[in-house]
Amino acid sequence: MSTQKAVEKALNILLGFVPDNQPMGTVEISDRLGHHKSTVSRLLHVLTEKGFLHQDENTRKFELGMSAVRLGKAVRLSIERNLVSIAGPVMEAVRNDIAETVALVFRFGDFTVQSHFVEGPHRANFAGKVGDILSMHAGAGGKVILAFSPPDVVGRFLGRPLEALTPNTITDPDVLIKELDTVRRLGVAFDDQEHDVGTAAIAAPVFDNSAVPVAALVAVGLAQRMDLRWNAPAALRVKEGAFQISKRLMFDPDPM
Repeated sequence: MSTQKAVEKALNILLGFVPDNQPMGTVEISDRLGHHKSTVSRLLHVLTEKGFLHQDENTRKFELGMSAVRLGKAVRLSIERNLVSIAGPVMEAVRNDIAETVALVFRFGDFTVQSHFVEGPHRANFAGKVGDILSMHAGAGGKVILAFSPPDVVGRFLGRPLEALTPNTITDPDVLIKELDTVRRLGVAFDDQEHDVGTAAIAAPVFDNSAVPVAALVAVGLAQRMDLRWNAPAALRVKEGAFQISKRLMFDPDPM
């Protein structure tokens, strides 16, 4: 077997554990990939020796090992380090298309922090500044991140009082839960003067390669100017921009 063929088969073995790392035995792997059992056995030995696979002593089945974990960690660190530079050009394009200020926000505990702005053609002092901390339940970015977060994160957040920042802020956990369900269904969240009177926002989630919402792309403007319908042109463009960034972060909406 040539070196190239061996590498291809070894990579196919590793990809066979995507996405849920389900333990498999030699015969199962061989049958799934259509490779001869002896060939698969040799490759499994090499991959295990190098730490890319781990074999359970009792079941004799294989699963991804620490070397694979380290590669995943390296990818994640690279994503976090490069997110702003990756998002910048997309944010500028979205700004140009919708003529509103566009921001990138990250989750910071039970809040979100604004990390990057692309100023729109209108003055946007209302949009705040880099480093501002925003309440998760009131801002569009926070709501869209929360909507796609694991249930335990949502449950812990809803266990604390929801502060009323304006007359429009949602303070009833049951009402917020229903809104988060709608956000998950539509893929976009809105802030209709819930964080600041006179300001409205549209947000869509940015996912990393493990389908975790690491950030939100947010369009912010004067409430009287923003169309807060899920199928409005600005909302669709924000969703498209967030998806473009997610793809650059190696997010796969249809994992194997």
